[in-house]
Amino acid sequence: MSTLYKSTRSDSKTFTASEAILKGLADDGGLFVPTSIPALDVSIEELSKMDYKEVAYNVMKNFLSDFTEEELKDCINKAYDSKFDTEEIAPLVEVEGAYYLELFHGSTIAFKDMALSILPHLLTTSAKKNNINNEIVILTATSGDTGKAAMAGFADVPGTRIIVFYPAGGVSSIQEKQMVTQKGDNTYVVSINGNFDEAQSGVKAIFGDKELAKEMADKGFQFSSANSINIGRLVPQIAYYVYAYAKLFAEGKVAKDEKINVVVPTGNFGNILAAFYAKNMGLPIDKLICASNDNKVLYDFFETGVYDKNREFMLTISPSMDILISSNLERLIYRIAGNSYEKNAALMEDLKTKGKYEITPEMKAELKDFYGNYASEAELSKTIKDTYESCGYIMDTHTAVAATVYDKYKKATGDNKTTVIASTASPFKFTRSVMNAIDPKYDEKGDFELVDELSRIGNVAVPNAIEEIRNADVRHNNNCDVDGMKDIVKKFLGI
Repeated sequence: MSTLYKSTRSDSKTFTASEAILKGLADDGGLFVPTSIPALDVSIEELSKMDYKEVAYNVMKNFLSDFTEEELKDCINKAYDSKFDTEEIAPLVEVEGAYYLELFHGSTIAFKDMALSILPHLLTTSAKKNNINNEIVILTATSGDTGKAAMAGFADVPGTRIIVFYPAGGVSSIQEKQMVTQKGDNTYVVSINGNFDEAQSGVKAIFGDKELAKEMADKGFQFSSANSINIGRLVPQIAYYVYAYAKLFAEGKVAKDEKINVVVPTGNFGNILAAFYAKNMGLPIDKLICASNDNKVLYDFFETGVYDKNREFMLTISPSMDILISSNLERLIYRIAGNSYEKNAALMEDLKTKGKYEITPEMKAELKDFYGNYASEAELSKTIKDTYESCGYIMDTHTAVAATVYDKYKKATGDNKTTVIASTASPFKFTRSVMNAIDPKYDEKGDFELVDELSRIGNVAVPNAIEEIRNADVRHNNNCDVDGMKDIVKKFLGI
């Protein structure tokens, strides 16, 4: 059965997967969602005998049903290859009774690689399927990881260009160097004088600019997105939760149909939404544990049913989660509103005009699968230090948010089910914060001295993603105010 997509804000028409991937964002500003979530049609026993590529195919074929088997397998084979530093692609590591799903073994050492390695191939295949001859311009905002992973995926891909905006001073020094040294004649990186939410809102405004769209079309361009608002980003993320469960089953860690919990450090809500979709496909997941940092807008939402971005924006040592507008939450709101685009659109209008909205008690009752909590800077730093000292495992600051919240969840509920924690970035990506958590004495060292010291004390090799930027030249030195983002885009495209 084919899976079709429609906007969360209107009921005007349905789209195939390839059409939704090409558009990125719906014309009405909504996000594309499947009209129904397809069921897993392969047993866990069968999945447990498969490698990552085979599992990914058996998950993604249900969502990307207008792709032929040959097309989808070609995209998967091109994505999950030697640019990952482990054959498993997403290894599970047992640490102090929990299973860390290491999603950072790709070319930019963050979980975004899991989806952004395949998105360029899904997008170019979608263009061919729909007879699109325009050059596709990927426009994206990043809180640190998406930008580099997207550029790595799209660099020098024929028929594409990519423009990335990131908040000046709002990413780690390693993240910034990864972006500004990016090679590829079709890549363009710009820091903005603002925070991530302002960058993301600016990108959405450019997407919705009809006059600019016409200018683009006249010059042979069209926009698409690499953010997790693109369904082509979200679908590949579902696969790794299925893979994790299949691995646990294969290793005898869970029995058939035994439920597990999943913990996800969450900013934009895409990664945990993928776990929610996996659960709704039939994967035996019980609780979805949403872990926030000091920008705890999601924790407050799960506690109160009120989503309120009217608060101080905190710059933290887990910067990829420094977000107050969790865009992918809209897909969940649409779902708990009974797939009502009218109700969802009204709430999103409240968010736009008032900076907040409140869901009904009936909608809040639909969130029973979720548990939310947050970790302070001091708490997550303590988790990093304590875990290293007890077993030698070094985690990054975002994974530490998840580990801290998981500990709070266990203490609050007594629930000791088998648990998978999404480990979303390599500690090498946030070396200074990680090493300072282990011992403040490290703050005196330079960034790459810290890289070498982390390698030594953790007994792990420095990832290639770090080695390649150690002496790399800065290629992008662009900056603009938020209200200048559109002009920057036009300048890069020559329109």
